[in-house]
Amino acid sequence: MHLTLRQLKVFKAIAEHLSISRAAESLFLSQPAVSMQLKKLTDAVGLPLIEQVGKRVYLTPAGNVLYESCREISESLERLEMAIDDIQGLKQGRLRLAVVTTIEYFAPRVLGAFCDRYPGIEVELEVTNRKRLLDRLATNQDDLYILGQPPDGVDVEAQPFMPNPLVVMAARNHPLAGASHISLARLLEEPFILREPGSGTRKAAERLFESYGLSPKVRLELGSNEAIKQAVAGGLGVAVLSRHTLSLEGTESPLVVLDVEGFPLEKHWYLVYPKGKRLSVVAQRFYDHLLTIAPTATKQAPPS
Repeated sequence: MHLTLRQLKVFKAIAEHLSISRAAESLFLSQPAVSMQLKKLTDAVGLPLIEQVGKRVYLTPAGNVLYESCREISESLERLEMAIDDIQGLKQGRLRLAVVTTIEYFAPRVLGAFCDRYPGIEVELEVTNRKRLLDRLATNQDDLYILGQPPDGVDVEAQPFMPNPLVVMAARNHPLAGASHISLARLLEEPFILREPGSGTRKAAERLFESYGLSPKVRLELGSNEAIKQAVAGGLGVAVLSRHTLSLEGTESPLVVLDVEGFPLEKHWYLVYPKGKRLSVVAQRFYDHLLTIAPTATKQAPPS
């Protein structure tokens, strides 16, 4: 088969977006140009690579095999490029980082220190919820992932690097504000505002409640920490969130942390990547950088 890197790059984009039009947009190409490259690639392989049903695109068995090869070739070329950059003093390169939404409160600071040290590195930061991050992890779209709880049933390397205490927050004028040793039973008389199902923060809180045979009265489910904080400040209920979400609040914050039995829940942030994945030079450098600046990290060398 005579395949070109251009054809493989185009097909990889189609496979990741499952859309010819979105693949074209991501590559800054016209849709006819992408379709032409796909046709040439299909002719070279000798088997259909996609099936199109209406506006939806599906990979055929041959397409799935080719996509895996495209990913391997892309990663190999990136490692080559970054190895050359490393020889030149890590003056260039790219770091693709995906993080859950709570990380946005401190990710810019740790990234800022890294970028100051390596100003030629281009950083792609994807801030998303846990479900979408796990989807990205499953398809190996990024170099590293940061989340509050390693996924179950997925073969990954997971390195804890920073405490992530979960606390109960309420409005400053809430009846329980200032109270000491609030029992879980009393707390769960209050309406709760929770993250969406699947959230690591929600799972951790629900496990604690279930261990006492209790369950919260859910008033709202919201998809972002900022939306939850606004709802709590508005008196709609209490919530369990990472203490890091208060990091940008001033002394006049409308929120307070309640003194509740079993809290704070002592959790950690984890650096995660698929088991067996060879980190790029830039990703390895960022991995080491993060463990260096996180003094509470349980430091261990990642597998080579």
